[in-house]
Amino acid sequence: MKDYLIRGLALNKEVRFFATKTTNLVEEIRKRHNGYPTAMAAVGRVATVTAMMGAMQKSGDSVDVRVRGNGKIGKILATANELGEVRAYATNMQLHLPSNDQGKLDVKGVVGTTGEIVVIKDLGLVDKYTTTSPIVSGEIAEDFTYYFAMSEQVPSAVSLGVLVDVDNTILAAGGFIIQVLPQASEETITKLENVIANIKPISTLINEGNTLENIVELLFGDDYTILNENNIEFKCNCSKEKYSSALLILGKDELVDMLNEEQIETVCSFCNNKYIFTIAEIQELIDSL
Repeated sequence: MKDYLIRGLALNKEVRFFATKTTNLVEEIRKRHNGYPTAMAAVGRVATVTAMMGAMQKSGDSVDVRVRGNGKIGKILATANELGEVRAYATNMQLHLPSNDQGKLDVKGVVGTTGEIVVIKDLGLVDKYTTTSPIVSGEIAEDFTYYFAMSEQVPSAVSLGVLVDVDNTILAAGGFIIQVLPQASEETITKLENVIANIKPISTLINEGNTLENIVELLFGDDYTILNENNIEFKCNCSKEKYSSALLILGKDELVDMLNEEQIETVCSFCNNKYIFTIAEIQELIDSL
């Protein structure tokens, strides 16, 4: 089944929600980077929440998310736009730890429990809008719940999950964000808290074959309205032309030193695509300077 995202209003239009299935997206990231289970659980969660944050942007805008904890996975980076185009990777994708006390993948163990989340929004202006928030648990969902409450002043509930099979492939991945609107009553908030506390993990629900609409119904009953739906897919915007521009930034002297090599190979950190520059192409870059 395809990856997709829905967003809408619920509970007498007192809350707004985003829900997404990202199984194929996370599997594509795993394949491109040969990601190990615990690393993929962490990267998959970040990619999933970034996909939903991308859906919060206006047309043409995008969001970059950087999770920098003190764990061995290093930095986790993800980017998304309102079209559902997402990409993500981490410094160390080949990382796996024993299960935690609950028998689950130890995401906190690879991310770390101290550090920060950096969110950069490209709103089409001269300067990008940047906010930071501390890592409070390393479990990602809790960290973004805190981010929305403190950095964006929006009380939110964030649920993220990645289920990995015994052969390391991704069985299910997805998430939801529920945000309380200013007019929400205490009754609505209490009802919402009770439902969230008792619902199964979203990766389990997706693996059981539930659609996003089924999951939203579990959350809100029949009191919801879907406002929009769009596909979610892995898409990288790298190109040889962009790497040519990056090489030019190095300057003439360093490019001249590259002429001693048979060829220059550049690799995109997000998608792992390789771009080869021949000596003749390097010389053309030098001549353009």
